[in-house]
Amino acid sequence: MKQTVSTIQQMKRDGKKIAMLTCYDYSTARLMDEAGVDVILVGDSLGNTILGYEDTISVTMEDMIHHSAAVARGAKNPLLICDMPFLSYQTSVYDAVVNAGRLMKEGRAQMVKLEGGQEVCPQIEAIVKASIPVCAHLGLTPQSVHAYGGYKVQGKTEAAAQKLLDDARAVEAAGASMVVLECVPEKLAQKVTELLEIPTIGIGAGAGCDGQVLVYQDMLGMFTDYVPKFVKQFANVGEVMKNAFAAYMDEVKNGSFPDESRSYKMDENVIEKLY
Repeated sequence: MKQTVSTIQQMKRDGKKIAMLTCYDYSTARLMDEAGVDVILVGDSLGNTILGYEDTISVTMEDMIHHSAAVARGAKNPLLICDMPFLSYQTSVYDAVVNAGRLMKEGRAQMVKLEGGQEVCPQIEAIVKASIPVCAHLGLTPQSVHAYGGYKVQGKTEAAAQKLLDDARAVEAAGASMVVLECVPEKLAQKVTELLEIPTIGIGAGAGCDGQVLVYQDMLGMFTDYVPKFVKQFANVGEVMKNAFAAYMDEVKNGSFPDESRSYKMDENVIEKLY
């Protein structure tokens, strides 16, 4: 069944958990589609996992459009969300609407995601008024990593927890259809989930959220530069890939690949006439 903003919101009302994964290419999108993943996020985490940056700050609109369009060609049933990269929405309401529109028109996204609380509510409201669904992102917002001084759990003090609750209320009131909670204490994330009518998607925010999201390279053991505490490795695909690469190299070097069954034939008489 094709997932939409409405069907995902109905899942919260029905008490059904929402499964979201990141994705950045057509082939992986096809596999996720066939597996029945509810929501695919084309995250600016591609800066780390695909482009090799230390953070997400260098990711451009062109990067996001390119990868979102590729995923859209492979993902027919999941709801497709695309991240708005750093400085594509913070600069002005106008920029936010224009860039969100580009992600929809050129990237074929069905929803956009942006980081921040009350300070980006004018952007959320304007994007929603342009008929573009919005997913908010609270807690640890990676585009603000330098302001935080690193990747740290957010909302642990009374003041910080209250701000997160206020931000959650604000983004919902501004028109957000969903909110990601990243690196937030479990009890606080559960309180936010109970407070809001829109679905909450946790990443390092405990089991009380309406759904969960992981970076797919993390959960498959393909990205090991750093592994957050909240990641569970569901398969060691990275090791399988390394073993396959090594086996391929061995067969190429010892001459056993390709064998005759993987080679094409032609008439020997033709070969003999060549000079």
